[in-house]
Amino acid sequence: MESEPHMSAPVLAAYGYCEAITGQQARNFAYGIRLLPAPKRRAMSALYAFSRRVDDIGDGALAPEVKAARLEETRTLLARVRDRTVEEDDTDPVAVALRHTADHFPVPLEGLDELIDGVLMDVRGETYETWDDLRVYCRCVAGAIGRLSLGVFGTEPGAPGAERAPEYADTLGLALQLTNILRDVREDAGDGRTYLPADDLAKFGCSAGFAGPNPPEGSDFAGLVHFEVRRARALFAEGYRLLPMLDRRSGACVAAMAGIYRRLLDRIERDPEAVLRGRVSLPGREKAYVAVRGLSGLDARHVSRRTVRRRA
Repeated sequence: MESEPHMSAPVLAAYGYCEAITGQQARNFAYGIRLLPAPKRRAMSALYAFSRRVDDIGDGALAPEVKAARLEETRTLLARVRDRTVEEDDTDPVAVALRHTADHFPVPLEGLDELIDGVLMDVRGETYETWDDLRVYCRCVAGAIGRLSLGVFGTEPGAPGAERAPEYADTLGLALQLTNILRDVREDAGDGRTYLPADDLAKFGCSAGFAGPNPPEGSDFAGLVHFEVRRARALFAEGYRLLPMLDRRSGACVAAMAGIYRRLLDRIERDPEAVLRGRVSLPGREKAYVAVRGLSGLDARHVSRRTVRRRA
């Protein structure tokens, strides 16, 4: 990580720690942020490292009441970051890096409070009757991350419609999260979690859940998956309107991350039952191709042309 005149050694070390976590644990996220200039890449790594900590508490083996207490401790740490009381020599490198990020980028730190709220929903074992219910959860755990990321990316001066950029960033987060939910339906079932709306499960005869590698007997599992894929595609289409508002490298980062998930969605659509047999993923070479495509600006130009045609 290159040195900068205004950045102290402790802050550089804190960012180095966050970048190491991101490189080791962010399967898809890391492909996008590699395309960013160093200051934005470091800031995104700080956001990821804090978010990873919150997610790890929720996904761990602790008792629910212990998880809830740990999450509230993390919220207290976030309050210290927000109040600028975390010093450079603090023993928590993630807090040090996040404080520096908050000092240099207009990130809405309340989005991390929303993430904690969403993970608390998991800890409580909440289920969702309708898409509107699930949407609330997705906005907490993914839409908020989209809005936080936009604080790092910024929008291009004079970009048409930039006042709606937070809305599009939020919607793109929802698209990614719904894709995650489809991909992980069997794994989540094994952990006792059900995210897909109960109304949708009932509509397609899938209320019995997904305990094995085969759909519930008599169900229209493929119909359920295709229904949710269409919903996710509509979210992607809306969220992609963010791309022309970003500078080239920020747009490339978003296009790479979203592009990986859109390709996952394509695979799920082609073979819906694959999500019951194992984890659907993309090979590294395909992720690299998506990253290069994002850097080329093809997706942003396509969205721009489509927006112009819509206005004509």
